[in-house]
Amino acid sequence: MKLTVPLLLASLVVLPAAAQLKVQHLQSADSGIASAVWAGDTLYVSGKLARSFDGDTRAQTADVLKQFEATLREQGLGLGDVVQMRVYLVADAAGKLDFAGMNEAYKEYFGTAAQPNKPARATVQVAALVVPKALVEIEVVAVRGLPAKK
Repeated sequence: MKLTVPLLLASLVVLPAAAQLKVQHLQSADSGIASAVWAGDTLYVSGKLARSFDGDTRAQTADVLKQFEATLREQGLGLGDVVQMRVYLVADAAGKLDFAGMNEAYKEYFGTAAQPNKPARATVQVAALVVPKALVEIEVVAVRGLPAKK
């Protein structure tokens, strides 16, 4: 009984906060998945592929990151708001992964003087992606933050 009352009181404080979490799915009727999902101040963006598959890993990565830049801008965010990134890379026919090419493009968007923030990141090799010539797929999580304190 001594523990029951404090737990009940604590749940009265926690439940209203959890009930206020707003979830919004950004999706089109012709797609089988949401392009992104807002959960509170967190935006989960589905994996993106390059728009052209003629380029190498570096070119495809740059194209994907440019797409994320536009997607985030549409949602009132920027690349500096990205807190997590997952990168899926396909190796060439010899099994060699072009991590350096991916990282070159990545460094043009993250950790720069203009945009110094870097997300937590995982990079994994996959056998293939949905589109045969795709070499890179990236998904990100971004958080709408509070203004920086001085």
